[in-house]
Amino acid sequence: MTPSPTKELMSAQTLSRRPREEFAEKGVIIREVDDGVRCEQCKSECPGFAAHDWRKTCQSCKCPREAHAIYQQQTTNVHERLGFKLVSPADSGVEPRDLGYTWVPPGVRVSSRVNRYFDQLPEEKVPRLGSEGARVREQQISYQLPKQDLSLEHCKHLEVQHEASFEDFVTARNEIALDIAYIKDAPYDEHCAHCDNEIAAGELIVAAPKFVESVMWHPKCFTCSTCNELLVDLTYCVHDDKVYCERHYAEMLKPRCTGCDELIFSGEYTKAMDKDWHSGHFCCWQCDESLTGQRYVIRDDHPYCIKCYENVFANTCEECNKIIGIDSKDLSYKDKHWHEACFLCFKCNLNLVDKQFGAKADKIYCGNCYDAQFASRCDGCGEVFRAGTKKMEYKTRQWHENCFCCCVCKMAIGTKSFIPREQEIYCAGCYEEKFATRCIKCNKVITSGGVTYKNEPWHRECFTCTHCNITLAGQRFTSRDEKPYCAECFGELFAKRCTSCVKPITGIGGTRFISFEERHWHHDCFVCASCKASLVGRGFITDGPDILCPDCAKQKLM
Repeated sequence: MTPSPTKELMSAQTLSRRPREEFAEKGVIIREVDDGVRCEQCKSECPGFAAHDWRKTCQSCKCPREAHAIYQQQTTNVHERLGFKLVSPADSGVEPRDLGYTWVPPGVRVSSRVNRYFDQLPEEKVPRLGSEGARVREQQISYQLPKQDLSLEHCKHLEVQHEASFEDFVTARNEIALDIAYIKDAPYDEHCAHCDNEIAAGELIVAAPKFVESVMWHPKCFTCSTCNELLVDLTYCVHDDKVYCERHYAEMLKPRCTGCDELIFSGEYTKAMDKDWHSGHFCCWQCDESLTGQRYVIRDDHPYCIKCYENVFANTCEECNKIIGIDSKDLSYKDKHWHEACFLCFKCNLNLVDKQFGAKADKIYCGNCYDAQFASRCDGCGEVFRAGTKKMEYKTRQWHENCFCCCVCKMAIGTKSFIPREQEIYCAGCYEEKFATRCIKCNKVITSGGVTYKNEPWHRECFTCTHCNITLAGQRFTSRDEKPYCAECFGELFAKRCTSCVKPITGIGGTRFISFEERHWHHDCFVCASCKASLVGRGFITDGPDILCPDCAKQKLM
């Protein structure tokens, strides 16, 4: 149905704060170029866009038309595309290309305001010359403002009897809903119509003539209520107090053909796959044969006739070498496929559906035939591994799951850690109990950090002085009667004592000492009692408990 424009038009005229755009006498001007342009979706696989006879796709790669790098033959002007009168040079503002953009908000004469506006948009959406943003803008113009919605000249599938309905729809839309927004400074504090966040007075905002002055948007929030894309060049349609791009506004009022992308004005059309189609456009994606009233298969969101689907996607049976059609059950194993009736044992022809089977050299076998010809045997019980049986393997040996157990405690190991020794398998606990190194003092297993003394293992904390129990690991020590002692205890308990200083002479580290008539001295303590000169290697004379050098002895006698 075409909406009645009377009431809404009066409302639009009453609420508008800027003159509504007027339509040019020469109508819509569209200069889109798509022939041969590259595909942005499949890249090098497409040699260039080649239009399908009626689909909105490329014949070469089958990607959508809008996925290609469509561009405008001249500088894109939304006013011309919509059929609006061009504003005079005095009112048009700055020239976009002079500022390095392909478009700037209409009526802006100061470059700083232009930059202030674009600073609020995502960088990838800013239409700088030669940038990704400029390419996105070109694509969005083609997508949000489809040329077949704007002019009868670009409708290829509109029946003659429905042309008047199309013109009525365009006229009503242009009068009631379609317009171009503009930017200005917010006159007072308000909330954004999209995100509801605060807008401060003086902040740059987007205003739409078909709304009252208090309705305003952040620049980044002026988006289509359906696709959430920025409304290209501030072009919008209003419906139920929400803004939309023209494409989605039109689709709320008219069905759109999924095939050709044109609006449907006929009362008769096809509804399939939750989409709308011209009756002649619901066709096989491969051969374009009509699917209306026919069986079809959906693949990758596209409909296929049975014949094309089976030719393009159906698998070939390994047994009979025939196509496995959509009415047949497809059984698969690895990369091979069979009809249900062809899934047979290679040896005895037993049907293997819902049965255990084994595979060897690209052939499948029932359990009995596989065991008879190929099955290996368990190293535990000696029985064969039947088809489908879980097998545990280690190096060249293999076991049934229940046979893979510790040789001591007989507990199944499964996926737990184990230790092999000679031809036996041990669980960690039993191996430790039987073979692990034990401390000679406490008889407990040494798991880490042990020491060896006289070829016997000790925990570090167990290797201590026999007398004071201080740990000897990493320390100097000596032994007596096969027992270890720290240097201090050994000296106190067993060492000779120096006649001079009375301290023990331990000998640890190669200490030298002097002995004479069962008396002993440290090397440094063997000195003359009178002059303190060292007597090591010199003659000396005893004087009771003392020793004297010859000079001091002579002096004492005189």
